Formats: sequence, C-alpha cells, structure tokens
Amino acid sequence: MNLLACDLGGTRMKIAVVRDGRVLAQTVEPANSKQGLAPQLPVLKAAWLRLLESLSLRLSDCAGASMAFPSLVDTATGRILAEYGKFADAMGLDLRAWARTELGLPLAIENDARLALIGEWRLGAGRGSDNVVMMTLGTGLGTCAVIQGRVLRGCHGQAGVLGGHMTLRYGGRACNCGNIGCAEAEASTAFLAEVATTLPSFAQSPLRSVSPLDYANVFRHAAAGDACAVQLRDHSLLVWASLAVNLIHVYDPEIVILGGGIMGSADTILPAVRRHVDRYAHTPWGKVQVVASALGDNAALVAGEWLLTEQFPAVGKA
Repeated sequence: MNLLACDLGGTRMKIAVVRDGRVLAQTVEPANSKQGLAPQLPVLKAAWLRLLESLSLRLSDCAGASMAFPSLVDTATGRILAEYGKFADAMGLDLRAWARTELGLPLAIENDARLALIGEWRLGAGRGSDNVVMMTLGTGLGTCAVIQGRVLRGCHGQAGVLGGHMTLRYGGRACNCGNIGCAEAEASTAFLAEVATTLPSFAQSPLRSVSPLDYANVFRHAAAGDACAVQLRDHSLLVWASLAVNLIHVYDPEIVILGGGIMGSADTILPAVRRHVDRYAHTPWGKVQVVASALGDNAALVAGEWLLTEQFPAVGKA
C-alpha cells in the first residue's frame, strides 16, 4: 500500500510517502512547534502533495496517512491527550476529521517514540525479538516497550512512553510535564542550554557562543577537551544509562534500542550505556543487548503501515 507518513518532532517535521516498509520519497520541514500544530497542517498537506507529484501518484492512490506525535495519544479516537511544550493547541484539534476533509484518507495516530519502536520491532534493530524497549534521545526523551509481542499502551495510552519523565534527580530541575527532576529535564536538547548555564565552566567555554546549543557541539567540544562540554557529556551519558537500567528493571526486555537525533554520537553513547547496563542492571538470566536504531529517522515513518492496519482493520483487508 502507499501511505502518507509524518513524524512530528519538537524541531523538525519528517514527512514521507511509504510503501511496503520502504520510504519512497521524503522531505523535512521546520516544526515551529511553539506556534502550535494548526498553522503546520497546511504545510504538512502541501509537502505530501509535492512528494506524491514527484512519484506520479495522487491522494487517491494512498490507503491512508499516519502521524507520529510527541505526546500522549488516544489511539481509539485519534485525540491528543496532553502537551509537553510542543504543539500546545493539538488537544483541541480533530486530526482525523482534518485528514478526511483535506486528504480524503483515514489517519492513524500514535505517540512518536512508540511508533519508532514499532518500526524497529517489525523491520529494524528489534526484529526477531518480542521483548524490546526503546529510548529516543532528542528534543525530549521518549521511551516505549513491546512485551511478549504486544505493544504496551495501558488503559490511558501512557504506559511505557513516560520514561523520560521518571524522576532521576530528587529535588531537581522543573520539567515541562510538571514533575521535578525528570530524566528529560536533566539530559535532553530542550533543557541542554539551561543545564549548561548552571556549570561554572560555561563562562569560559566555546559552547557559550553556540546558539542554539545542541549535543553535536557538546560531543565535538568534549572530544577536544573543553571542560564544560566534558561535564555536560558525562552528565548526560549517566542520565541516559541510568534511564536504560530503569527501563530494564521495569519491562524485562531482551533488547534496548537507542534512537533519536542525538545518536549521531552513537560511537560515544553506545559504549557508555552498555558499560553501565552491564554493571548495574539486575538481569540474572543474562545480558540485555544495547543497540542503536537500525532505521534512524525512518523508524516511525515505515511503522505507519502497521499502525494504519491496526487502527483501521478494513484497510488491511482491502
């Protein structure tokens, strides 16, 4: 089937046309998530139409659309249940009605981290295992789990996906979710500049002139020996590794997959997380594999076909 797919992040909207687990064409647009989702919907539609034209396809050639969204989602109704500093107006939007009106297509919606894991579980680094968890490291920290071959959602749609809001620092920094000391508030791109300015070494660091501050620059300057960058790198590695151990203790997976934009520094991140997990995760049955995403930015896009047939079974029978 042909599918219109999008992955809405805090910084970028990844937009694609997908068929049979492959991305046929794709593009990226700025998310402008602080401005809300409503202004971005025409941008999303226009991007899809351009991609279809490049493939000599029409909307009527597509079975549906999928959306990976950075928040809690009611998959039964397609409604957004909460917002964490991104697309604050989304809870008031009927996205499935928009898709029917503007595209003439059914729209399947899921939390972005959960959809990325579905992609990796079915087609990527988690293929062949039915007990997998994933952490996505980016603007925020996403988590999700597949247990005994079932995607974990819970009765309110939030099971598994709030790992980034586990308290890792008692009495720590206030998070966008309302909690204190969340993993996301300690080590994510959204909070990186705020964390950096608390370090005395920041005043003399070359990172002070980087705007917006991102982890690519942190890892680059840390490799060059900058004291502030080293502190930020080591602090973040410890947060991510500690979160991985927490997920292992909660969900009992065989594989932990690390994905997201920050994994551009996988050569540093993977060994650090593996060492911490090997030392501190209580798994008397054996060792958990810690691996990088195999599908990268495409994971949530190619998972859209599976999601569409799950949420709209009639599509899969057509």
